[in-house]
Amino acid sequence: MSGDRIPVIGMVGGIGSGKSTLARWVAERYPVVAIDADRIGHQVLERPDVIRRLREQLGDDILNEQGNIDRARLARRVFGDTPAHHADRQRLEQIVHPEIQQDIERTVAGLDPSATCCVLLDAAVLLESGWDRICDFVIFVDAPEALRHHRITSLRGWSADELARRSASQWPLERKRSAATALVDNAGPIDESGARLWNVVQRLVPGCGRGPGAG
Repeated sequence: MSGDRIPVIGMVGGIGSGKSTLARWVAERYPVVAIDADRIGHQVLERPDVIRRLREQLGDDILNEQGNIDRARLARRVFGDTPAHHADRQRLEQIVHPEIQQDIERTVAGLDPSATCCVLLDAAVLLESGWDRICDFVIFVDAPEALRHHRITSLRGWSADELARRSASQWPLERKRSAATALVDNAGPIDESGARLWNVVQRLVPGCGRGPGAG
């Protein structure tokens, strides 16, 4: 970290660990910007050039009647642990991941260092995609398996099979944990977990929250 460059903290964890909720909690209260890579990914999938390239690689069956990407159909093609899933996921990532990274870097570069003390980058595949290379630190958000499953089934409506297929496309939790700079427990109330995350942010980025715009 040097000059006016804003530090970037990547957030990783299991599906349903609550990374997005924690990042938003902190960003709503402190001079921190939360970037949701999954949301950027959804926007990238709407770009005509990306649609064209994905259609060339994966065929027409990933499109809806309007000729746009059907995310549910695409998910069935790329999430799973078979060789076919793996091959299709690689084709998807080769097209989409560079676009997402460029958008992340543009967003960070456009922020005002006098108003933002750090960025929380929430990305389900932060480590798998190599986006941790644009991060100064990585935080692992921890939550018990039963709680993560409850969050997924109640909030996203995923079946156990859907969760298993998507989890197969990510690193094992212990590998993610070992790659992290710090850990935050998110098993309790959001205010407690959010405060823990903010404390970790302040430890990793000394002075964060003490400048203009601090809350």
